Amino acid sequence: MEHWPQVKIGDICIVERGGSPRPIDKYITNSENGINWIKIGDTDDSMYITSTAQKIIPEGAKKSRYVQSGDFLLSNSMSFGRPYILKIDGCIHDGWLVLRDNNGLFDKRFLYYYLSAPSTYQKFKSLAVGGVVNNLNSEMVRNVYVPLPALDEQDKIATKLDKLSNLIFLRKQQLVKLDELVKARFVEMFGDMLLNPLIWPEKPLESMAGIVSGITKGRKTKSTELFEVPYMAVSNVKDGYIDWTTVKTIMATQSEIDQYRILPKDVLMTEGGDPDKLGRGAIIRELLENCIHQNHIFRVRLDRGTILPEFFSEYLQHQKAKQYFLRCAKQTTGIASINMKQLRALPVLLPPIEVQKMFANFVENVGRQKLTIQQSLDKLEVLKKLLMQEYFG
Repeated sequence: MEHWPQVKIGDICIVERGGSPRPIDKYITNSENGINWIKIGDTDDSMYITSTAQKIIPEGAKKSRYVQSGDFLLSNSMSFGRPYILKIDGCIHDGWLVLRDNNGLFDKRFLYYYLSAPSTYQKFKSLAVGGVVNNLNSEMVRNVYVPLPALDEQDKIATKLDKLSNLIFLRKQQLVKLDELVKARFVEMFGDMLLNPLIWPEKPLESMAGIVSGITKGRKTKSTELFEVPYMAVSNVKDGYIDWTTVKTIMATQSEIDQYRILPKDVLMTEGGDPDKLGRGAIIRELLENCIHQNHIFRVRLDRGTILPEFFSEYLQHQKAKQYFLRCAKQTTGIASINMKQLRALPVLLPPIEVQKMFANFVENVGRQKLTIQQSLDKLEVLKKLLMQEYFG
């Protein structure tokens, strides 16, 4: 806010960079007496770092930077500018900066929220240097101005944002629990898909589905009659759902629209990415008229008299399908991916359609609960953004 005094971080905090003993493998230990080795991978959605996956020996600590519970960390490369508060002691590598408020001028939660604000990230972004990877250094961060309201005001603001953050966390946990409920019901009804104890018959996917790869955005066309239509990109296909909020448009011919149009109950799958997420599918439950899809997305249109989308999309998350996709990915160089031939050959176990319908009804009921929770979550996140903007610009 305008009436708050502005101070340089370097004038009120000690800012130091972490250090990495090399080669790091030489210093990693399984000993319980080892020193916590704090990495970006040890973080989650929380503002706190509470544990580490690895520890290092004391000799490694001598070549690193020792930090303590209560210290403030800021990532300085790759996903730079991400703040965290330590709840453990340990050592940090050179991808971290540590900020120490030795005079106790900040409520650390207030500083966390300020440094998490989009306006602050833009400050860091304007300072970051580098080619492919942008970096922040200690001097850059020391020269960033931050607001310094009275501690009681900091506490009041941080507490209000804490309450919203906690509600957001609870809503997200509710969604996770509902997803787990669906997975548990799937196993209960269909058994272990890898072992197939119920002896369901097996068929290749191509025998009960039409599979289409999408349209290339930079393609050339001689047609002069083009229509602007919604365009589903890989970034819109999330883990189990479609993000319609960022769908863009593309100019396409009528024949392209007819060929690549997405319809309700289609299952969309991305062809590549993180090996652990290969083959993930999302069901189209709503429709943007004439929406077509990118060439790195497979559109699977199932014969719903044989196999239902709710069953198939969940089947993709279980071991038989996942192990198949991982075997396929190992045959491909570079990024983990699957091709059309491999997807067509995917072996699918087929329970009776009546049993699939029972599962689909269960999924639909859970989906309605998820929609209610998601709408509440969306409102909370909007409110939090508005408050962050009000407080921090």
